[in-house]
Amino acid sequence: MGKPAPLVATPRSQCRGTGPAKLTLVLIATVLFLSAPFLPFSFPAISLTHNDPWEGLAAHCKDAQPIHTIEFLERQRQLALALHALNGSAYVAEPGASALFFGNISDASWQLSERPLLLIVSPLADQGEVSAHITILTPAFEEDRAKLLNVPGVDVTYVAWQEDEDPYTVAVEALPPSRGPIYVDGMTRHFIVDGFGKAAPGLSVLSAPLAITSLRERKSPSEIALLKCANEVTVLAIRAVQAQTRIGMRESQVIQLVDEALAVAGLTERWALVLFGENAALPHGTGTDRVLGSSDLILMDTEGVLFGYHSDVTRTFQLEESEIPEDHSRLWLAVHAAQTAAFRIARAGIITAEVDKAARTELTRRGLGPYFTHRLGHGIGLEDHEAPYLRGGSDAVIDIGHAFSNEPGVYIKGKVGIRLEDCFYINDGGAAVYLTEGVGGQAKDPLHP
Repeated sequence: MGKPAPLVATPRSQCRGTGPAKLTLVLIATVLFLSAPFLPFSFPAISLTHNDPWEGLAAHCKDAQPIHTIEFLERQRQLALALHALNGSAYVAEPGASALFFGNISDASWQLSERPLLLIVSPLADQGEVSAHITILTPAFEEDRAKLLNVPGVDVTYVAWQEDEDPYTVAVEALPPSRGPIYVDGMTRHFIVDGFGKAAPGLSVLSAPLAITSLRERKSPSEIALLKCANEVTVLAIRAVQAQTRIGMRESQVIQLVDEALAVAGLTERWALVLFGENAALPHGTGTDRVLGSSDLILMDTEGVLFGYHSDVTRTFQLEESEIPEDHSRLWLAVHAAQTAAFRIARAGIITAEVDKAARTELTRRGLGPYFTHRLGHGIGLEDHEAPYLRGGSDAVIDIGHAFSNEPGVYIKGKVGIRLEDCFYINDGGAAVYLTEGVGGQAKDPLHP
């Protein structure tokens, strides 16, 4: 940085003879000041307001509420009924999405390690009434910390295992008498499944069947409300970031803007993928940090979490000053048509493969089938990717309360990549409804994501 220029004093000789002129100027200025309210023109006002680029984001989900204890208790009751119907001894889950759903225990509240902490739900039948018995298996030296977990349930039991004991034998001995199978959550680590198998050689240890997994797959009204708010505000964040994006920025700079917008919106566990131009031809990017050019489309895939429930939205868009090649704009319209075709066929009672097929048929009709290289979508809820999935070869049946992503794409290596993603759910009438419907649903065109 150079030194500042020196201040130069005006020589006194240059000020001689200016007394009357100075007096005249002062008088003119005074008259103008006093008569300003009556002049036919006005000077521009100086605005003191702050232009907030994230205006409205913080307010959008401010009234959202976490899942109530009453709903947790009903989930446990439904699980106990399913176990009783299956003649099951227990259901076992590690901290994670399923333990969060049934027992409010996430892998954020209790990090996984080689020492198992497990949620165990057993059915108890008394005079025809079935209830859920909740047991938390915990390392003995962590028992006090485990009791700080906010686990809903009636008379929750904490069973501690010492370091010189087999935790799975301790768990089996704590189960109510039964010869039925032990069902484990599908994401349970294999050494835990093996441990139960050795501790209870007379019992079957099986992955939880559809009668159990469907309890989490089918979302309740309160879950749908959280999914809606999270996905709506994610779309609003994308639009706000579009307004702040400029040609010449790097992908990493736009990712920072997305994270800031989602943070203001109140979402946690934020993630964003931003790809410019031909970088988007690889669906999950190249690992470079490309500069945005005037002829580049921007692919933005982003998500966050609201009280445990995920958003997942992808937009491919342009800026007002962009000069997008006409063939890239046509590709965008083709992907939009594929997304619309899939949405129109999605409803309760059809298999998920048919929805995938609808999008794929639309792109194939336009000669773009080979460039749609992944499944159409995934379930969404307490996990960003969960069952069931919209994919070819699947025989899963769509049901009321299911929620899915709908994200067709076209990826032409070295040239361009386009993906559009909105999540939808199946309402009580069996019809598909976009979770983003409250803020306009699908993107309108490349300029309006």
